[in-house]
Amino acid sequence: MHYEIKGDNLEVVRIILAPGDQIYAEAGKMVYKTPEVEWRTAMRGKGLAGKLIGGLKSKLTGESLFFTHFTCQAESGEVGFAGDFPGRIRPLHLGSQQSVLVQKDGFVAAESSVHLDIAFTKKLGAGMFGGEGFVLQRLRGPGTAFIHAGGDFVEFDLGAGETLQADTGSVVCFDDSVTYSIQMAGGIKTSLFGGEGLFLATLTGPGKAVLQSLTLAKLRRELCLLQGKG
Repeated sequence: MHYEIKGDNLEVVRIILAPGDQIYAEAGKMVYKTPEVEWRTAMRGKGLAGKLIGGLKSKLTGESLFFTHFTCQAESGEVGFAGDFPGRIRPLHLGSQQSVLVQKDGFVAAESSVHLDIAFTKKLGAGMFGGEGFVLQRLRGPGTAFIHAGGDFVEFDLGAGETLQADTGSVVCFDDSVTYSIQMAGGIKTSLFGGEGLFLATLTGPGKAVLQSLTLAKLRRELCLLQGKG
């Protein structure tokens, strides 16, 4: 599998499949494909029990009940994917058993060797007030996966014990080794009138963390304001 990421304010990942290559994607993320690429839609999980569990997990994460699977039997074929709103696509190159936690609507596509599952946050407060709900997605290697986020990516490499505080909805993904929790955004006045919400996400290393500069909630808010002015 070869790929390139093209575009500006709404990037597209163009994936070239060789014979036998297999990838899967969140339903609705495909932009185009060439005729050489075969596709099928299937419920998450394997077997009846697996599909029932996969359906339950989909409800918890707010994602589709289905994945779309793509294969190529010819010499080569191409398929393209994009996110649902203006932003960037980032590849995650995962080693064997390496895992990354991703915001619940961030997954786009991955090689068939990458396992996608749900991951409950370690602290109840993070789930209740974390902006992304109690459930995150876990991507585990080996293989390459692609995620989407709004605006631009801001990346941090946190050392052991190093802490980053961020807007709760701005957290895109972080290594499984990073501790994730929630705390009040300063005093009562700051929390109520600071314009940044009541809580901040606290990420503590070691590990990598990625933030987004535009959240879907902020985009919706600005569009509603523009519509009101119109």
